[in-house]
Amino acid sequence: MIQLAKIAVLVTAISIVQCLAAESPPIAVEIESPLASSNPLQGYLRQTSSASPSPAVVLLHSCNGNWGRLDQRWGKRIASWGYVTLTVDSLGPRGLKNCGEHPPQDLILDAYRALKFLVRHPSVDPARVAVLGFASGGRVALTSVEHGFLEQASPNKFHAAIAFYPPCRHFKGAMTVPTLILIGERDDLTPAEECRNMVDGRDALGISRQKDRGAPIKLIVYPDAYHAFDAPNVTTPAKLSGHRLEFNQTATDQSIVALREFLDATIGRSE
Repeated sequence: MIQLAKIAVLVTAISIVQCLAAESPPIAVEIESPLASSNPLQGYLRQTSSASPSPAVVLLHSCNGNWGRLDQRWGKRIASWGYVTLTVDSLGPRGLKNCGEHPPQDLILDAYRALKFLVRHPSVDPARVAVLGFASGGRVALTSVEHGFLEQASPNKFHAAIAFYPPCRHFKGAMTVPTLILIGERDDLTPAEECRNMVDGRDALGISRQKDRGAPIKLIVYPDAYHAFDAPNVTTPAKLSGHRLEFNQTATDQSIVALREFLDATIGRSE
């Protein structure tokens, strides 16, 4: 009984340490630019309580920015699971409040800029880093792991990718690492059907492509969910360029479970 009591005390102490680590404020960091003329990116870094290098996740926001809100909503949560997180501000350093109709072309490089920062950090296991993006950030995440020049040119590689409600239309589905896509059935901004076509190897005209040419892609479609289903600031439905945004608690809860299971299975959480 005494031994069991000691174990219980130890487990409680570990849980307290983990909670304190997760509740610690994020560290503001700068991520260097490959171009001398460009401003460094800003980021919020959250570390784990592990003494050994931990798996890590890069978080990329949507065209609306709100990277601080994204860190609070997802960075803090993922860090509590035992992952280092780095939430990137892609717009502020460029002097932008949103992407606009013509987002800067070099936005697609931000995931790899963040990855370069993480693989050099002593708290991170460079062989276990994933990229997670939302909407346009999801597009960047998928671009970062699709077979092509960008992925091939980088000496550092992601080992998993996750995209919440990304625009899937222009992707061929040839991913280099396991990929998870989460989207709402009623999303009329980034339609779920386009992601189904990508995963099934069809283009917009229904013409078959080479299905399963790359790493496996898991697609989860949530019934009755719209764009931005995980954003509690749109509990009251809102419009973006005529498209509906709406928080969905059920879809959010299910996506939390799906994301954690995927991360644990692909890059593994720290102990």
